Amino acid sequence: MQVQLTNRQQHILWATVRHYIATAEPVGSKALVEEYNLGISSATIRNVMGVLEKAGLLYQPHTSAGRVPSDSGYRIYVDHLITPSETSAREVELALQKRLKWEDWSLEALLQGAAHILATLSGCITLITMPQTATAALRHLQLVQIETGRVMLIVVTDGYETHSALMDLPQALEDTQPDTQLIDRELQIVSNFLNSHLRGRSITELANLEWSELDREFQIYSEFLKKSLAELARRTLTPSTTQIMVRGIAEVLRQPEFSELQQAQMLIHLLEEEQDQLWRLIFEEQPEAEKVGKPRRVMVRIGSENPLEPIRSCSLISSTYRRGSVSLGSVGVLGPTRLDYESAIAVVATAADYLSEAFSYFNPQ
Repeated sequence: MQVQLTNRQQHILWATVRHYIATAEPVGSKALVEEYNLGISSATIRNVMGVLEKAGLLYQPHTSAGRVPSDSGYRIYVDHLITPSETSAREVELALQKRLKWEDWSLEALLQGAAHILATLSGCITLITMPQTATAALRHLQLVQIETGRVMLIVVTDGYETHSALMDLPQALEDTQPDTQLIDRELQIVSNFLNSHLRGRSITELANLEWSELDREFQIYSEFLKKSLAELARRTLTPSTTQIMVRGIAEVLRQPEFSELQQAQMLIHLLEEEQDQLWRLIFEEQPEAEKVGKPRRVMVRIGSENPLEPIRSCSLISSTYRRGSVSLGSVGVLGPTRLDYESAIAVVATAADYLSEAFSYFNPQ
């Protein structure tokens, strides 16, 4: 919806949203006169608030109350009336740098620590997805003979996740019936060769490699390895439902927006039992408004813009963390639509940058 507002209308909308965020109480003209230096009378403010209500940017919960921002009002506030807080960005950056140690922590511990810090500083539910295996880079590969004619391909990613595929040996090897010690030695040689050539590539790349670069003596393994790695990539493309780290639920549930038990239960059920739906929302999808133009660095979904019923009274702010140009996962905060957007947007953007830098550290060279 395109709404053209005068400078005065913008200023009063800004003050109304800001005051409501701070108090959780419907906003009247008297409160704006007392709290903000608007330079106009209470009567003028009431008239402007009436215009904003007719435009669908404010509404009255009941006739004797002041006004409350609508989702559309929040959208204009976020898109045109604020800038991310540099103070919040510095606070988060310093906290992450001070409390998290890339050198000493595992990847999962790093993400858990980041989620805890963001939940504490933002006052929101923090959601951080684990890096996607399909885009994670290969750290180590090993071929191991399990039994006669059967070999297990084991892959360790740069996130220290382990995946495996059990495959049959090439028919040519079975026909010659070599001894198991010879096969073990050859598998180790092939493993060493593949590690030297494939280290740092994503698993999706492994399924589509140009195998002509294999040395002539290893050509007998070529088709076998193509099938093994393709199968491994296929198994890791579908995310599990336990990939989202969630922190800060208790603090958010104290907000007045979640005073109704049923609404709180729906939210908790989504966060604990239906993470696959939430994962698709924060990692894969973009709001329609953002698909038309240039994608935003930080995506803000406000209230009814969220397709999932349990969070249609919430705002979800998210961004992706990357390795180079490849999106690995997402970091986001979830809270009532009445949240501090200036701070929340800065927190998410800074955390995404920090995790992207961390993943460049974890990336094998």
